[in-house]
Amino acid sequence: VIDHPKYKESKRIAIFLSMPDEVQTEEIIKDIFKQGKECFIPRYKPQSNHMDMLKLSSAEDISSLALTSWNILQPSDDDTAREEALAGGGLDLIFMPGLGFDKKGNRLGRGKGYYDTYLERCMKHPRGKPYTIALAFREQICESVPVTENDVPMDEILYEDC
Repeated sequence: VIDHPKYKESKRIAIFLSMPDEVQTEEIIKDIFKQGKECFIPRYKPQSNHMDMLKLSSAEDISSLALTSWNILQPSDDDTAREEALAGGGLDLIFMPGLGFDKKGNRLGRGKGYYDTYLERCMKHPRGKPYTIALAFREQICESVPVTENDVPMDEILYEDC
């Protein structure tokens, strides 16, 4: 990941805080800060499909985040001091999680549409849609995954030996 040309040229990067069954992102997050890039992480709004990408101040900042009922660390709802990516300079790159992917770039998420809805909002930002890279295990690559007209395909899917 850290040798990827899109990663190297990106300054504002959104990345998920991995759950135990996902590609682990901690080392990538540390590298984002080591390289002097800006790092944004998701804050999901329960009972909706709304998500914001909020700025982390450091890799250590993760330890200050609240644990949600989904067992995901994220900034709390009353945390208004953090920059939201689309309220500022937008994003260059988003690393995305998923349950399954196909070689056409389709992604099967967890069913709420958070990322697809966020990407729609990105398209309205003056900077436009950021490059999207899904991080996957080889076992998650399928012949096809179900999609709807609201699903936004990934620009690229990275997995072992791809």
